[in-house]
Amino acid sequence: MYFDLPDSAYFFLFLIISTGLIIGRLKIKSISLDFSAVIFVALILGHYGVEIPKIIQDLGLLFFIFTIGIQAGPGFVQSLKHNGLKYISLALVIISVGLISSIFSIYFFGIDVSLMTGIFNGALTSTPGLAAAIEATHSPNAAIGYGIAYPVGVIGVVLFVSLIPKVLKIDLKKTELEYELNMKMSHPNIVTRHFSVTNTEVLNKPFVELKKHPQSVHCNAISIHRGEKTIIPNKNFCLQIGDVITVIGREEEMIEVQKYIGPETQRTSLKSGTQDVHWLLVTNKAIINKSIESLQFFENFNASIAILRRSGIDITPDPKTHIRFGDRLLIAADKSTMKNVATFIGNDTNRLSETDFLPITLGIILGILLGSISFQFSQSFTFSLGITGGVLISALVLSGIGKTGPIIWTMSSNANFLLRELGLLMFLTAVGCNAGSDLVETIENQGFLLFGIGAIITILPLIIGWWLGYKVFKINPLALLGLITGGMTSTPGLGAAAKLSDTNIPQIAYATIYPFALVSMILFSKILAAF
Repeated sequence: MYFDLPDSAYFFLFLIISTGLIIGRLKIKSISLDFSAVIFVALILGHYGVEIPKIIQDLGLLFFIFTIGIQAGPGFVQSLKHNGLKYISLALVIISVGLISSIFSIYFFGIDVSLMTGIFNGALTSTPGLAAAIEATHSPNAAIGYGIAYPVGVIGVVLFVSLIPKVLKIDLKKTELEYELNMKMSHPNIVTRHFSVTNTEVLNKPFVELKKHPQSVHCNAISIHRGEKTIIPNKNFCLQIGDVITVIGREEEMIEVQKYIGPETQRTSLKSGTQDVHWLLVTNKAIINKSIESLQFFENFNASIAILRRSGIDITPDPKTHIRFGDRLLIAADKSTMKNVATFIGNDTNRLSETDFLPITLGIILGILLGSISFQFSQSFTFSLGITGGVLISALVLSGIGKTGPIIWTMSSNANFLLRELGLLMFLTAVGCNAGSDLVETIENQGFLLFGIGAIITILPLIIGWWLGYKVFKINPLALLGLITGGMTSTPGLGAAAKLSDTNIPQIAYATIYPFALVSMILFSKILAAF
């Protein structure tokens, strides 16, 4: 009996992944390499001749980039719509400073473009950007540059986030209170109020007409209390003097409702009645992307949508609000019709964990076709999105659309996580092995210079980004820490920022800017590679 070490690429693929995952879990003062440890193991084994087929690299790249786009799409669009020029400008400045520093290094230090593109992504800790860099440069040097600069990028962001509040003597508790006060003013809570009907102008009018009144369009009446009964009004229901109407909406809108209906009352105890109020989950494909107005809940089911919860945020829906897969709706309806409403909406939690591979394969096909289109700006300069850019743009657009015919362009969080991380591990293993053969020679020839350039590309965006956000844009320091770590696409940096506050202020800011920074790093990597 004897044991012969296999030379199969599949054996080394999983050996590298397993070893990298074990090393990535090791922490030194809460800092770990996480999945990026895989590329360091692959670089070492690649130096000793281990090779992984390129098809594994390409498949991993496709899965990784597509799932990133599907996940980031809704947040990316929302960031563009609602957070304005300030946050977007901050992300662009952070990444642009890194890009300009990289271009400067290419021309003044004679650094190879493909190597510099990897350093750029390592310094800003962007693995998706590395994927774009490798595809654009067709060189393993990008992976070497990433491996050299990544540790510097991780440690640099963590140290900056941890030290800057102390250096500037910022009172973080005070900033917490200021932020929460501003948030309450900008995003008032949804409240429930009860109003006694005293205005004779609302009498003898069908309830469906009252709901169309301008002063009540952003509020939702969920029930009527008449005597000892609680009633869900149908479309022909008419109010009487003395009725108490329960309304859900924003605080400032309640003032207008009071003018229209009558004075507020403190009645909160409900007695006998037929009312039922439940949270229901939208999983019926037939109603995705349709407006609440077109679904006619009130007319068909004698039901009212009080609150729409999307991505953890409560929204007071209006008739023009469109339903998305996974939305949660607070429905007020008669007990006899609530079951029909639930069936109509779907309310099937199992659907959230299902994985439909057709949207994935179709989306990747569209992305590959999009990436194959070339744009010629001159005889010497031709630009194409390539696989990374094409698949990313395809996923962003499709996830923003949400639904096309019977196809829902979304993935369950569990399925997205599994496919994304599997793709990342395959990609890092393959590129690391392919780059390993040149690793030692590159470090021996330019090691100290490359480490120094990586440190500069990490530090300059941090300093300039902080100055712009703190001094020019006057952003709350805790939120700014989250924005900077998001702009640097640094999850370890976010971890350090989160420990500075008992609130989730840095996390919210990070999530706001991260999708835009993620997409920008991929596109900027392709621009840098063009030099």
